[in-house]
Amino acid sequence: MTATPALLDCLEIPTGPNPTHAVIWLHGLGADGNDFAPIVPELRLGSSPAVRFVFPHAPVQPVTINGGMAMRSWYDILVTDLVRREDAAGIRQSEAAVRALIKRENERGIPTARIVLAGFSQGCAMTLHTGLRLEEKLAGMIGLSGYLPLLDIATSERHTANADTPIFLAHGTFDPVVQLERAQASLALLQSLGHDVRWHTYPMPHSVCAPEIQDIAGFLREVLAASA
Repeated sequence: MTATPALLDCLEIPTGPNPTHAVIWLHGLGADGNDFAPIVPELRLGSSPAVRFVFPHAPVQPVTINGGMAMRSWYDILVTDLVRREDAAGIRQSEAAVRALIKRENERGIPTARIVLAGFSQGCAMTLHTGLRLEEKLAGMIGLSGYLPLLDIATSERHTANADTPIFLAHGTFDPVVQLERAQASLALLQSLGHDVRWHTYPMPHSVCAPEIQDIAGFLREVLAASA
């Protein structure tokens, strides 16, 4: 029997007392949970149900493409094209860690149907990977500047629980880190499987921009209200 992973350290920001919903937001390579904390007030979710934003810190581990330098990472990056060789074991280990965070929210009174998984870059990859495999429906998924890893086995491993869960997917058209084509391949697969994907592109590099934040806010208001 697989042991439950130790809970990751997290930064938590509630938008009000006694949160009824949660957003688990996964950072990108080399960052930490503080990276997206400033986005919370920018989303202006005042009229939405109270939300607990959870920003976990990924483990520190060596990253091959960065010369083996140790940094916060959800999994190892072995090659620059991201997918020719993938760290499947590391991806699955982080999936277990994300599942443990979802379970903790369940234990704190927030059902999975009121949880949004979100992430940037590697965090996007983990959001899509984990969300497709969950046995319980999420309120929504947000994937920014990333891609769906282990693309060739995603179809066979996905669970039907999140077949119609709204997915906000966004990418910069000038992204030199995760090529736009990589995100488009993920989009094509998700659409071919019938997923409700809201696709957005912005004239930006591997980053986040103000119009994108406004679009994320609109998406969050929609899925939070629908799961209230």
